[in-house]
Order: sequence, then structure tokens, then C-alpha cells
Amino acid sequence: MLTVFSGGTGTPKLLRGLKELCNFAVIVNTAEDIWISGNKICPDIDSVMYSLSELIDTNKWWGIKEDTFVTHEMLKKLGYEEMLKVGDMDRAIHILRSELLRKGYSLTEATRQIAKRLGVKQDVLPMCEEEVETIIVTPYGEMHFQEFWVSKRGEPEVIDVFFRNIENAKATDDVVSMLEKSEVILIGPSNPITSIMPILEVRGIKETIYDKKVIAVSPIIGNRAFSGPAGKLMRAKGFEVSPLGILEIYKDFLDVLIVDKSDEKLSGKYKDIQIIAENTVINNKKDAIKLSKTILSLIDS
Repeated sequence: MLTVFSGGTGTPKLLRGLKELCNFAVIVNTAEDIWISGNKICPDIDSVMYSLSELIDTNKWWGIKEDTFVTHEMLKKLGYEEMLKVGDMDRAIHILRSELLRKGYSLTEATRQIAKRLGVKQDVLPMCEEEVETIIVTPYGEMHFQEFWVSKRGEPEVIDVFFRNIENAKATDDVVSMLEKSEVILIGPSNPITSIMPILEVRGIKETIYDKKVIAVSPIIGNRAFSGPAGKLMRAKGFEVSPLGILEIYKDFLDVLIVDKSDEKLSGKYKDIQIIAENTVINNKKDAIKLSKTILSLIDS
């Protein structure tokens, strides 16, 4: 069994290819979740489900393709500003999730219900049930990741990053069971600080993967990130912005790191971790399938 650790954007791109080749489960970061207009938005869970159901807007890599924003624009006309620009079809998912939660469903149960209704065959699991918030520390004070990335466009200097309430977060029985059944863990090319680190800091997750084969795909090419603020956040946490910086973050349990072809000079063994160069830039499903085949060949080797 293969289990994938995922945030938004990078890993969901890869999942579109992986789903054509094998069965797997996905454990998803929830530390960027936020309540907007009375509804719980789970950006990373939604991106994973939309990718697996082929609903994702592949121009933006968030939200649903061909969505409209009538409700958002009407709210704006009424003088109510939402932090996130929420599409109408996307909002329907958030409303359903929030209603399920209000009826007493857990986030895990609500996610399974929505995934099933979207036609997703893979098990998509939130990393925990507890509310965890990614907080960015800037010269202007502390702010939720969504405020930093959306409202402030990722422009403020980052002094530190921490995860509020992470000390109370514990892996659900579903997550622990899935990890125990898994022979291989794949850490997708998501932001290592705000997407993957929260998953690893949930009590009961990291402890379960030490005896597994762990493969990671670097979201850093050379000294820049595929997308998003990964570079700025890595520097704030004291890591070099490079594939070796990614290796340093995961070194305690990592077996294989896949880097981009342009970083082929890093191929070989480094601190007992195998480094393999492959084309990691995913522009379309064909690219995702090709990279997925490489990953699966490593699992079988």
C-alpha cells in the first residue's frame, strides 16, 4: 500500500498521474484551513479531491474549473469583503462540509462523504481532527497563513512559522491504520514548511513512518520553489533553499529524494539517502504520469 503526504498545488498535480497507475491513500495538511462566511474551507483537502475527480482548475491549481463568483461579487457589493475569493461551485462544497460538521460528523467522515460524492476512489484523510493554524510571524505581527499569502500576497518578511495548537493534534485511528498498512510513504512536492511539516508534527504520524520506505519529490529546483512561498519560509526556519535543504528537513526518515534533471549533479548517495534526478516539472497529466512511473519503479526496486 502507498500513502501520499500532500498539501495543495504541487502534490495534487502529481496525484492526477499517479491515480492512472495505482491505488493509494492521501493524508492531507489541514493547518491552512480557515472559516470564511460561516463555512469551513480546507484548501489542501479540496485541491486533492478536485484533482482526483478531474474538477481542478488547472490554470490556477485551486478551485473548480469554469467556476463563477456571483456570490463573492454580490457580497463585495454589499460591503462584505471575504479574505479568499470563493467560487460558487467551490462554496457548495464548503457549505456541505460545514453542514456535515454541524450535524456531528468528524472532518474525516465529512471528507469521505464529499470525496465519494465527487467520484473520488482514493481514501483522502485529514491529518487530524483538531483545529491547527499555520501562523506566519512577520515584522507586522503574527498572521494566519491565508492572510499572509492571500491578503498580503506573501510580501511581508517572514521571521518564523509555527503551528498553533499542534501540540494537541493527534493522528486519527484512520490515519494510523493507513500508515501501518502502508509499505511506502510518498512525500509529494508540496511546500515542506507549511504543507508537510504540520503533518509530520501531528502526534503519531512521524513515529509510524520510521520503519517504512520514504520517498520524497523535491519542490525546489536549484534555489527556487516550483510555486508559492516555500523558499521564503524555508529560509525563515533556517534551511537552505535547495534540494539539499529539502533533504535536511526529511533526513531522519528519508530513503530516496527525487530532484529535477537540472539538479542531476546531486545524484548519488548523500547522508545514506539516495538522490535520483528526473523531470519533476509537471505541466500536464503526461508529465505527472511519467514522474509517477519513476516513483513506482523505485517502490518495486
